[in-house]
Amino acid sequence: MLGLKRFFSFIGEVRAEVDKVTWPSRQEVIITTVVVFAIALIASLFFALVDTGWYRIVHAIIGR
Repeated sequence: MLGLKRFFSFIGEVRAEVDKVTWPSRQEVIITTVVVFAIALIASLFFALVDTGWYRIVHAIIGR
């Protein structure tokens, strides 16, 4: 019985902490998501270019 009481006490504490959280607005979430996708796209293009460059350099050196 003591375990069940502690469990419900824990759930109550969790709810109290969740109520303290400042949640972002819908617009903030959308803007942040767009920024993350843009940075991921830019990074993937950068690494694709670097990879292609190294591929060509290595193949020019080893002659394949």
